[in-house]
Amino acid sequence: MPATPPPDSPYDLTFLRAEAVRRLLRLRDAQRLAHHDVRTVAAAFAVHWRTVCRWMDNADAHNGTYTPQGRKHFTLTQVMHDALARWHGNVTAAYRELAADGLLGTPPAASLATFHRAVHRELSPGQRAALTGGERARRRHDVHRLRPHGHRNEVWETDHVEASVFVNVDGRRSKPWITWFIDHATCVIPGLAITPHKPSQEAILAASRDAILCGDDHRPFGGVPQKVRVDRGRDFLSDGVDAAFKKFGTELIVLPPYSPHLKGTVESLNAAVKHTLCKGLPGYSHAPPSRRDKRGHSLWQLHELIEFETFVQLVLDWVEWWNNDHTIARLHRRTPAQAWAEDLTPIDTIAPEALHTYTLLNPGSPLKITSKGVRWKNAYYVGDWMHGHATAGELVRLRHAANHFHEVHLYDAHTLHYRGPAFRSDEMSPRESQRLERARDREADLYAAKARRARRNATARYAATSTAAPPQRLNRLSASQAATELRELHTRERDVTSETRPDLLHRPKPSATGWTQPLPETTAKDTP
Repeated sequence: MPATPPPDSPYDLTFLRAEAVRRLLRLRDAQRLAHHDVRTVAAAFAVHWRTVCRWMDNADAHNGTYTPQGRKHFTLTQVMHDALARWHGNVTAAYRELAADGLLGTPPAASLATFHRAVHRELSPGQRAALTGGERARRRHDVHRLRPHGHRNEVWETDHVEASVFVNVDGRRSKPWITWFIDHATCVIPGLAITPHKPSQEAILAASRDAILCGDDHRPFGGVPQKVRVDRGRDFLSDGVDAAFKKFGTELIVLPPYSPHLKGTVESLNAAVKHTLCKGLPGYSHAPPSRRDKRGHSLWQLHELIEFETFVQLVLDWVEWWNNDHTIARLHRRTPAQAWAEDLTPIDTIAPEALHTYTLLNPGSPLKITSKGVRWKNAYYVGDWMHGHATAGELVRLRHAANHFHEVHLYDAHTLHYRGPAFRSDEMSPRESQRLERARDREADLYAAKARRARRNATARYAATSTAAPPQRLNRLSASQAATELRELHTRERDVTSETRPDLLHRPKPSATGWTQPLPETTAKDTP
């Protein structure tokens, strides 16, 4: 039977000492106490036999119970705790303030070293971190228990992670993002999706489709999970993602904010890909200072970066290594594939044909097939199968992948049978797309320069001073310069409408009859 631990006490051996002293006192009362008994107890506690005699004297003074007094310590008052909070954990600064106000107790006042020892004795490392860095710093000192492992496909975890490496995406430097799912019980990665920019619900739906399907071109791991843990990211909370998981009865567990420890499996996976893959690739964004300029920017040239397609292949190879060759201590030094194969829990699989509309969004009401195709979002979509169906005015329902507007899928409005794909008829050419991107970049640079100039002009500059004096404004303008700048600003305000909406037509002037015209400004001022 395990021993019951004693209650909180500053002395670990207090209760054992008390029992030993009580036995010696009983022997003494029975006149059977020998010096050998005292020496035996002293040897057991590694102290001198005279110390044991003092313990017995202490018990005689406290009605036969050994009661150590302990050392008296300097303790913090509420005023001292308030000073520490006001100085955000700066113990020395709080001590100076308390010493100046005479709030360190009765003379002689506690020394700085004594105050430091009291703070470290009464405040835990987590409490001291909270005073210095806030709640997020305090959480680093929390202890979290391990979740029950369960069985495969019981709980999945998903997350986005930004790769710590720059890649070449159509001649531009960009950091890809990885969206993946991981099984909590076996640490298997059943599916993922990679985007060259910040992901959206499209990446979540694509990754979930890849994770659910298993066999053929997909990994041998997958199926329908019972639960999926997600954070409070806007993409994971979208209606499309919620509806997609509910179609198969999967419970979407939305975790509280600022709680990455509640999905530690996928968080460990995010850290693993950064340390074991990204660090060895050219374009690593967290390179040492030798690979950075004075502003801290990476010195990797565009021609030194790997292509986006190469990065995707490297990530897929890394996932294969993780699933089949990487051993994990939590799995008793087995690979995730071995843990998955040894788990005999049945897998709920779905045929690929049933997942055709899984990642497609339904925009709304049925649309009519006309001679120009199907009109949606100010564009016409046509397909080869539409010939012979235009004059009948057939109704179809449109579905599309998230953010994919160049291709849609059409279904019969009544039977919901799949009719076929349709493509945007006025799709721009690659050259036009490149010209549009360049024009957008020029416009963005123009407005960025305007914003920098406006911030520079709006920032007030003052003269440096070494004495207590009112601030002296430096970038002051003369009266004529101020009048000129005001005229320019009024001119820009009048032109802002035409600049933002060049196709906006001017409103017609109201006619003399039938309209109530405002009074002129001079008349309005003269009117009492």
